[in-house]
Amino acid sequence: MSMQNPVFIPGPTNMPEVLRKAVDMPTLDHRSSTFATILNPALAGVAKVLKTEAGKIFVFPSTGTGGWETAITNTLSPGDKILVARNGMFSHRWIDMCQRHGLDVQVIETPWGEGLPADLYEEALRADSGHQIKAVLATHNETATGVVSDIAAVRGAIDAAGHPALFLVDGVSSIGSMDFRMDAWGVDIAVTGSQKGFMLPAGLAIVGVSPKAHAAMDAAKLHRTFFDLRDMEKGYLVNGFPYTPPVGLLNGLSMACDMLLDEGLENVFARHRRIADGVRAAVGAWGLKLCAKKPEWASDTVSAIRTPEGFNATDIVTHAADQYGMAFGVGLGEVAGKVFRIGHLGQLSDALALSGLATVEMAMADLGLNIELGSGVAAAQAVYRHGKNGAKKAAA
Repeated sequence: MSMQNPVFIPGPTNMPEVLRKAVDMPTLDHRSSTFATILNPALAGVAKVLKTEAGKIFVFPSTGTGGWETAITNTLSPGDKILVARNGMFSHRWIDMCQRHGLDVQVIETPWGEGLPADLYEEALRADSGHQIKAVLATHNETATGVVSDIAAVRGAIDAAGHPALFLVDGVSSIGSMDFRMDAWGVDIAVTGSQKGFMLPAGLAIVGVSPKAHAAMDAAKLHRTFFDLRDMEKGYLVNGFPYTPPVGLLNGLSMACDMLLDEGLENVFARHRRIADGVRAAVGAWGLKLCAKKPEWASDTVSAIRTPEGFNATDIVTHAADQYGMAFGVGLGEVAGKVFRIGHLGQLSDALALSGLATVEMAMADLGLNIELGSGVAAAQAVYRHGKNGAKKAAA
């Protein structure tokens, strides 16, 4: 596979050169005062990206999976009941983790390709008159199916039921690319990682913790050591970590936040929406359909595209890698072999997106699918191009 080409997997994403250089730094004494000039701006920047003023930010050497474990082990005890919907591979994996930790998991089974059912969350919470459910879990953006869910609606379901459960949200493939409002949506723990919207290598679990979740820490009895928020908080009090920190990644995180905030979060979200709209236009021009069953469920960071019955979608990914040196995502779990995925998040522009669409279009045509070369690219160009009027407007 060519190292020259951008990747179109939904993470890790393409790294801006400036961030790659920020991560590649000389050894630093992490117990010196210099470390504070890296750590504190990184934490402050993440808080702004999460849109939280009340929450505290914690960063661990790990990935989003470590963030999931941080969320449950710091707030829950063995045997606690939780409520969660399963609508894809990543919600499934979080459920599996909870079960392995001895939690009593009530699962709302949801067809893959659909968003989280806020009405069923509310129904289950209303039925829990004794408030045995201690936490509600939700995956904002299901990376396996390219489905985004309405987190504000799930929060509304909790409130409508008058339920005191904590609200824990996986924002791994949404935060930094799509709008996420930790405070406004009443999210108690938000989980993400460094390798998607923050455009960094994998290696950081990033967790936002509300005052309500923070208050639950001491009563929580699930075992935790490496992911203990109390230990990390003590380290922060002296501008350090409870163990050796990933200094280079934290330096990159600080700069990544600066880049997102300098572009303007609303502009970042609009850019992702525009690129996603172009991808969706291409899918329609190919005569194919998204895994997401309704337009409002279509993710702005990853599109899972269904191939015709009897065609192995994984062959497209393999062929594109072998023949054109470009990476796309395979289907996972229930949709393995049925979809291929185009990741369109992080450092991506309209022009880069067109290169991916042109390449996957060639791969599909090579494999005998009824795809007219140029059709998807042209449909995306119609979304992306500014035209003479746009150019004049921009110049003005």
